[in-house]
Amino acid sequence: MQARGRLIGLGVGPGDPELITVKALRLLRESPVVAYFVAKGKKGNAFGIIEAHLQAAQTLMPLVYPVTTEALPAPMSYEQIISDFYDTASLDVAAHLDAGRDVAVICEGDPFFYGSYMYLHDRLAERYEAEVVPGVCSMLGGASVLGAPLVYRNQSLSVLSGVLSADELKRKLVDADAAVIMKLGRNLPKVRQVLIDTGLAERALYVERATMSNQKIVPLAEVDPMSSPYFSLIIVPGERWQG
Repeated sequence: MQARGRLIGLGVGPGDPELITVKALRLLRESPVVAYFVAKGKKGNAFGIIEAHLQAAQTLMPLVYPVTTEALPAPMSYEQIISDFYDTASLDVAAHLDAGRDVAVICEGDPFFYGSYMYLHDRLAERYEAEVVPGVCSMLGGASVLGAPLVYRNQSLSVLSGVLSADELKRKLVDADAAVIMKLGRNLPKVRQVLIDTGLAERALYVERATMSNQKIVPLAEVDPMSSPYFSLIIVPGERWQG
């Protein structure tokens, strides 16, 4: 009986190609199939990170998102469309695994930190051998380029989604020692106003595409809400401790 292939989730870092780990690079080069999530007509940031390391004999497997926005006209359901997409992608990956081929699914940042890989993992890991290699996630890349220690001593860190309502964001921020707010984009005006209302705006730091070649650091008050990209985040560092 033919041995099944392994499902490998590879975190490839937040954008700087040198931030991929030695282990991820080894497994990437060893994998006969390399899968990657991508928007239609684009190459994708994760693929750009690893492209130079690919071998000619490897099979590339783009997993093309059917939609890239949650704002869809009725009766279309983003959740249902994306769920069906992950179901189909899982079947496509499983076909390679059943044929005995390892599949490395690359993921920008870390596979288990807002990573698309996790949705394949949930569908396949109970049936196939799976290995996940952690990667430098975007919030740590952001903290490094901003020069902002996240948490001191016994402080706690909250990771929040900008999609949350203003009231929920406010409640969670008031209770947080330090926070990272992700998924900004069109949510930026709401998030910025909440930071002002909670008195945290002066501590808040904003960065776009942290560690990428087109990285941009802008004072939060000066960010144009119409141009804030998906790959942006806000860090509210913990209060400095004089140790």
